[in-house]
Formats: sequence, structure tokens, C-alpha cells
Amino acid sequence: MRIPVRKQLIWWGVSALTLLVTLWLLGGAVLPFILGAGIAYLLDPLADRLERAGLSRTMSVVLITLIMVLAFVAVILLVVPLLVRQATALIETAPQMIAQGRAFIELRFPDLIPDGGQTTGTLTEMSAALREQGTALAARVLGSLRGFVGTVALLVIVPVVAFYLLLDWDKMVAKVDSLLPREHAATIRQIALEIDAALAGFLRGQALVILILGTWYAFGLMLVGLPFGFFIGIMAAVLSFIPYVGVLIGGATAIGVALFSFWGDPLWIGAVIAIFAIGQIVEGNYLQPKIVGHHVGLHPVWLLLALSVFGTLFGFVGLVLAVPMAAALGVLARFLLARYRESGAYTGQAAPGDPALPVLVELVPRGTLERERAAAVVVPVASTEPGPGPGQA
Repeated sequence: MRIPVRKQLIWWGVSALTLLVTLWLLGGAVLPFILGAGIAYLLDPLADRLERAGLSRTMSVVLITLIMVLAFVAVILLVVPLLVRQATALIETAPQMIAQGRAFIELRFPDLIPDGGQTTGTLTEMSAALREQGTALAARVLGSLRGFVGTVALLVIVPVVAFYLLLDWDKMVAKVDSLLPREHAATIRQIALEIDAALAGFLRGQALVILILGTWYAFGLMLVGLPFGFFIGIMAAVLSFIPYVGVLIGGATAIGVALFSFWGDPLWIGAVIAIFAIGQIVEGNYLQPKIVGHHVGLHPVWLLLALSVFGTLFGFVGLVLAVPMAAALGVLARFLLARYRESGAYTGQAAPGDPALPVLVELVPRGTLERERAAAVVVPVASTEPGPGPGQA
């Protein structure tokens, strides 16, 4: 007997809710496994390409793992310390830059900030608070980064999990496919393909865009001699996954530091502005359309909402899962919207009823029915009772 669709939806909804509650309860305990699965998912196309080039699956995974481990170690040893130093120095210098900006405004536009006014006191308090809280925040971030990066989970468990999942990725996908409910397997496969296209297109494409922009901004700002240029460039590139946010925050910070450092030398201030202008033009006209594309279906507002909601509910694990979940929910929302437009609730027409049961027709050789009828005719049988004898009436 066929299980009703409503009952199936209830069952799968309870299963999804159970999974979310489990993630919320386990928290950071499952983080290394989620990161390992994400790394395996991103690197699987590269492993498949190496297999097509002639390497075995094991050799492909070993080669990829060695390259990724070396790249990770190089980033930790060379890039992270520089970022932390410049971020700490920028936070400590920010109050001085704010004070200098306030003095400039008071000198050129005295009516905007009256002497002894509430605004002046507020800016002074903000500068002092920023100095105190910024130093403490930098120390906490530095300590948490060291603890986070130095944990055994990230240095050992994540590479091991990623290695084994990448080794058996195709087998796992085939096994999951074999466990799909047969009635809805085709629909689930189509939805999964759309989620994969959206997620892979966004993550892999955006990662390449961030790498290109980070290289351009960081080294460009360093070449013009901007203090904290490496950190500002990397920050602007990382935030560029949300359109205009990276260039606004990074550009405003870079221009503010340039005004503070290069005041009286407009050539270098113009060079900083030109670096961000060129980066924005190249990103908007080439990198985003050609590399990421517009088919991924992840609107910036939707992405921000997902980061906020999942980060609030599940902490750092939620931030890691925000982009995959946003892609999945976006595809599911479009699927349900398409079903709604086909339903009677949208069209106002009653849904067609179930088709009538098919009639079974059996084909037999010509004359079969006549022979069966003839065989069914009762043939009279002669009586075996003795008839009347001679002389009997």
C-alpha cells in the first residue's frame, strides 16, 4: 500500500529537525568533521580530474592532501602572523586617527562640532573606549586564533577526515543514492544537482575571486607604502563575497589610513583610491560574471540572513554551514514555488483526478474464444437405464 505524501513529509521533517537539534547540541564537537566533509566536497572534482589524467584514486588523493597541507602550513607560518600584527596595530592606532580627524573637522568646519559640545565629548569617549576595547579584543582574537589553529582537531582530525572522505567520495554518493526513496528518487536527484551547482559555483568561484582580489589589494597597497596595507587588502577581499561590502569597508579604511599617513601628498592618496577603483571595475565586469556567474542563486541579502540566523543558532558551526544551507534552502524554495504555480491554489483550477485503473487486455490466437465456447457445450449422454420388457406396458 502506498504511503501518503503528507505522512512522508512529516517523517522527513522530523528527521531534519532531529539533525538540526543534534548539531545544536553537539556544537564544536562535530566541527572538524563538517570542515573535513566540506574540504572533501570542494576537492572531489580535482581528484576526478587527476583520475581521468591517469592517476589512481589513492595517488590523486595523496597528492592533493600533500599540496593542501603544505599550503596550509605556509599560510599559518607566513600570512597569519602578519595579519595579526597589522590588525593589532591598526586597532591601537585607530583612536589617534579619529582624534586627528576630529581636530581637522574642528579646524575647517567649527560649526559642525561646537566646542565643549556633546558631540566632542562623545567622540572623545569613543576614542578612549576604542583604544581600551580594541586592545583587549585584539588580544582575545589573537588568543582564540592561536587556540583554534593549534587545536589537535583542526591540525589532525580535519585532514584525516578529509582524506578518507575524499578517497571514498564517489562510493558514498552512490550509497546515498541507493538509499533514496524510490518514489521520489528522480526529484531528489534533480534538487541535489541544482544545490550542487549553486553551492559549487559560489564556493569555488568566490574563493578564486577572493584570491585574485586579495593578491591585488594586499600587494598594491603594500607597494604604495600604505600602513597596514596587507591586512586591509585581505579584509577587503574576504568581505567581497557580499557585493560592495568589501570595497566599501576596505576602501573606506584604506582611504582613512591614507589621509592620516599621506596628508599633504595627494599622489599616494590617489594611488590608494585607484587601486580600489580598478579592483571594483575588474570584479564587477569580469571576475564575478565570468568566474562566479549569475546562476548560483545566492542573493547577497539572503546570504547575510543565513549567516546571521545560523550564526546565532549554532555559533561558529552555524557560520560554517550558513552558505551550504542557504544554497539548499534557496533551491528548495524555488522548487516549492514552481509546485505552487502548478497547483490549484495558484491557478484556481481543480487538480485533475487520478487516472482510471487500466483495463487488462489479453491477446490470444484467432478462434480461441469459439473453441472454448464449443468445449463448454454440454453433450447429452445416452441413458443406461433398462427399457420396458416385452409385454410390459
